[in-house]
Amino acid sequence: MNTPIRTVLIEDVASFAEALRKYIEVSDRGVECTGVFHNAEDALRRLPKNPPDVAVVDINLPGMSGIELVARLKDACPGVLCLILTTYEDGVPIFDALKAGACGYLLKRAPAEEIVSAIIQVHEGGSPMSPQIARRVVRFFHHEPASDELGALSEREHGVLKLLAEGSMYKEIADRLGISIDTVRSHVRKIYEKLHVHSRNGAVLKYLGKNR
Repeated sequence: MNTPIRTVLIEDVASFAEALRKYIEVSDRGVECTGVFHNAEDALRRLPKNPPDVAVVDINLPGMSGIELVARLKDACPGVLCLILTTYEDGVPIFDALKAGACGYLLKRAPAEEIVSAIIQVHEGGSPMSPQIARRVVRFFHHEPASDELGALSEREHGVLKLLAEGSMYKEIADRLGISIDTVRSHVRKIYEKLHVHSRNGAVLKYLGKNR
């Protein structure tokens, strides 16, 4: 990887943030930590001036919550990809975070190596989740009503969304459909607009709800 993935940590537990920052520094996997913030307000004030590639966000922050921060970052810094890293395993925070625009959801007890891998996956178009979280998402689909918004998608957009739901990266989708990565990104943007979502996970939730 030629250009390091610029990553910031938004975490109020200083010892945890410092340990993760140090691990990122020595991991030699093409990820660099360019900042650590201990509250959402400070991050929201400073990040628009120098947006990172990925923001690792805790939910339980003092003052503004991590979920609200994700939603506001999506407006202030549309290109920033947000990865939730938290202790919360309950359904409500999970889906609130995904609806706000988070691209992945990991539990803090995940090994540091797994967290770094998740940062890389998010940057490459993936949506990493801890196994416990993935199980809750699957159970959710047993009750989630179908979304009629999917009818607004074109045949090609349906094809792209299906591959997104299967976990394919943008390059894999481009290869499968014989199109460029830029074209894939264009289709994804239109899918988000038509489904009124802000993230891959939001679109996949609606797709799987319809096709359960």
